[in-house]
Amino acid sequence: MTLKVNGTDHDVAADPEMPLLWVLRDLLDIKGPKFGCGVAACGACTVLIDGQPVRSCSLPVGDVDGPVTTIEGLAQDGRLHAVQQAWIDHQVPQCGYCQSGQIMAAAALLAEIPRPDDDAIDAWMDNLCRCGTYPKIKAAIKDAAARGES
Repeated sequence: MTLKVNGTDHDVAADPEMPLLWVLRDLLDIKGPKFGCGVAACGACTVLIDGQPVRSCSLPVGDVDGPVTTIEGLAQDGRLHAVQQAWIDHQVPQCGYCQSGQIMAAAALLAEIPRPDDDAIDAWMDNLCRCGTYPKIKAAIKDAAARGES
C-alpha cells in the first residue's frame, strides 16, 4: 500500500491491521508520535489525517484514508507552525512525552476554530498530560490563535 506521510509517498509492506503508529515508528522511522496507552485514550500518538486529529495507536493502517501529518511535517517552508512556536515561547513541556500529540491536536483545533475560547479549548483538547502542563498548553493555544498563523 502507499501511504502519504508529511507530503511524501511511502510504499509500505504492512498487514492492513497493523496500527498506524507502528507503521510510522517501526517501518518509516518517524518517531514523533509516541506510544502511550495503546487504546486511544491518552493522545500521545495523535497525528493528523487529512487535517483531522487521529489516535494512531488504534487505527489500522489499512483504514487510513488521506494524507498523514506528524509533528515532523507540521512546520512548512522551514518555518515552525504557530503552535510549535507558541509551545517554545510558553515553555510548555515538562517531561515532553505527550507534547507532539498535544501540538497536533492544538494545530487541528486552530484549523477548525481559529479563535477558540476557553470552553472550546477544554472541549477539544482531551489529550492527557501526566505532568499537568494544561495551563501552559491553554496559554500557548491562545497565543498561537492571536498570531493568526495556524
